[in-house]
Amino acid sequence: MMYKIQTNATGTRSIDISDEHLQTIDEYQLFRDLIDSNGYVDEQVLDKLKLNTRAMLESEAGKDKRLLDLCLDVIYHANMKAFGLQQLVLLYINWKNSHNDNAEDTGE
Repeated sequence: MMYKIQTNATGTRSIDISDEHLQTIDEYQLFRDLIDSNGYVDEQVLDKLKLNTRAMLESEAGKDKRLLDLCLDVIYHANMKAFGLQQLVLLYINWKNSHNDNAEDTGE
C-alpha cells in the first residue's frame, strides 16, 4: 500500500511512502528516542535521523537494501523537511496502531 505525506505547510510538496518503508522504520526502530520530551520535530531532529541512518548504512547492518531505499526515497528526499518528518511520524504511529489491531484480530 502507498501513502502520501505532505512535506510542507502549504501542501505543494509531498513524498510517497510504502508499507515497506514503514516496516523498515519499525524494524530498525528509527524513531525510538529520536524526538525529545518536548515533542517538537525540527530540523535538528531530522538531522539526527539522517546521522543515525547514515551510521547504520556504514555498519554491517547497512547491507540491507530496504534501509538504503528508505534513505534514498524518504529520509534524504529533497522535499523532506521537519514538517514532513512530523507527518511521517504521525503516519507511522497510525500504521503501527492499525497493524497491532490487525494482529490482535487474527490472534497473532
